[in-house]
Amino acid sequence: MSQLNLNDLSEQERSTLSGLLARLGGSSSPGEPPNAAGEAPSDRPKKKRHGSDTVDYLTTDEWDRLLKVITSPRDRALFIVAYHRGLRASETGGLQLADVRLKDERIQINRLKGSSSGEYHLCASEIRALKIWLKVRGYEPGPLFITRCGTGISQQRQDILMKRYGALAMIPVEKRHMHTLKHTCATHLFDRGESIEDVQDHLGHRNIQNTLIYAKFTSKRRQERDKRLRDW
Repeated sequence: MSQLNLNDLSEQERSTLSGLLARLGGSSSPGEPPNAAGEAPSDRPKKKRHGSDTVDYLTTDEWDRLLKVITSPRDRALFIVAYHRGLRASETGGLQLADVRLKDERIQINRLKGSSSGEYHLCASEIRALKIWLKVRGYEPGPLFITRCGTGISQQRQDILMKRYGALAMIPVEKRHMHTLKHTCATHLFDRGESIEDVQDHLGHRNIQNTLIYAKFTSKRRQERDKRLRDW
């Protein structure tokens, strides 16, 4: 039996056959012509699917490289605070000057999407970066990280900055988004040996299952366990 060649059919006949195959859920004929990119249907790349527990985070070396290319006082303070607090871009942009009390070394974090808000102790690197930025910004009430227009920095602008600095620091493309900093914060806390409960509190997670997602990406605790069990 000879194989059907679509090139032998008229344009109307090919269209009719294509519609019939689609309704029947059948696969394309071996004689189907390639698409506009010159690919046969079976050669078209499948969209990569990530599991719900897959996260992109920066290694310690990548984070260090990223910081080295950020020289703007505002941007450096923004990235450091977003990283150490594990913030979403919307939460970073929503920070107000009144949320920071440098004298007491404290910061009020107002989290979104059902996460727990609270007041936290600033890290030394955050204090240094904020002091430098506030000398430039001044102490007028309003958003902590302002634009030239005096408005709070938007999520879109933060995304542009992350892509720009990420490229300069040669960060993999898939990691050049602001939410990577939140994932990085969680993963690095586990690498430092913090408990699941402490990481949960630090990130404001109401559900500990959201925290457990990050535990699998750290190797330090596994290595320490292996040492303890070496002679088991």
